[in-house]
Amino acid sequence: MGEYLLEIQDLKTYFKVRAGKVRAVDGVSFAIKPGEKLGVVGESGCGKSVTALSIMRLLPQPPGEIAGGSVLFEDQELLDLPESAMRKIRGGKIGMIFQDPMTCLNPTMTVGKQIGEALRIHLKLSQNEAQKRAISLLEQVGIPAASERINSYPHQFSGGMRQRVVIAIALACNPKLLIADEPTTALDVTVQAQILDLINGVCSEFGTAVILITHDLGVVAGMTDRIVVMYAGKVVETATTDELFVNPRHPYTLGLLSSVPRVDEVRHSQLRTIEGAPPDLLSPPSGCPFMPRCAFARAICRTMPPLEALTGQADHLKACWVDVTDSKEQAYAEKRRQTRIEKMLAATNSHAASSQSVAEEK
Repeated sequence: MGEYLLEIQDLKTYFKVRAGKVRAVDGVSFAIKPGEKLGVVGESGCGKSVTALSIMRLLPQPPGEIAGGSVLFEDQELLDLPESAMRKIRGGKIGMIFQDPMTCLNPTMTVGKQIGEALRIHLKLSQNEAQKRAISLLEQVGIPAASERINSYPHQFSGGMRQRVVIAIALACNPKLLIADEPTTALDVTVQAQILDLINGVCSEFGTAVILITHDLGVVAGMTDRIVVMYAGKVVETATTDELFVNPRHPYTLGLLSSVPRVDEVRHSQLRTIEGAPPDLLSPPSGCPFMPRCAFARAICRTMPPLEALTGQADHLKACWVDVTDSKEQAYAEKRRQTRIEKMLAATNSHAASSQSVAEEK
């Protein structure tokens, strides 16, 4: 086997709709080593979950279509495998934690049967052996009285407990790769921390590689080794976690980091936001997809920049023509931000005045 456990090259996943093709994933490339923890971050709708479902080949076809690219797992091309072979990999070698535990658990089956199903299929355990292993897994993920709760149904568990059951199913066969697709989205902050500690601890114990998909940079900060930043179905920056937080080099990454409040800084101004919205992937722009929202944008940005390594930093790649660390570029961007803010305030005041005038006339 090569250096990487999973290697994705130029993956393209489209959805056929009446109006055309939605380019949900458009040329994504990244890789993960055995035992490595990789974070995939970005706004909702940027292609993170579709990338994960493409790896697992769980997209409904139609309307989904993997239009091109390569997904190598242990040097085996997953996109060419027959469905029978993929079933052996799903749950056996690659586990997945889905966003909503309530919709991915069968409400008509006890949690014990759902965990045991994977154990019997992949590990060929007997029913008694599968039940003992299922109880052990429930204890491992922190569910109290596991021997009794194993006969409970999903609706008898809280949201956090259901997520623990989903984690137990994903880790049941000791997979080599775990894909966690926003595993803490619907949970409160305290339970989020418990779930993340659980995933981190169990995967570290067994040497399981992790792809953690999230829109929360705080989640990946202390849990991952590397981060891939996605926008509009593309990878715009990738680096080690420490490097990305200390030295972000793409305007979108800067925007994501600036929009997160920090407790170690004195608040002196309003929290910055990324103005605008992601582009329509049915007809994406020909150049950099972030250009309409980018304060650093120049004429050259009408041409899509390649994802290239920084000078002298082979493990830090960005897809941007502009050097965001240059003082002149920073001054230019700040001036554009202020101009936009002034225009927005003027438009807001004009609308308010117009509304007041209409109200007075009535």
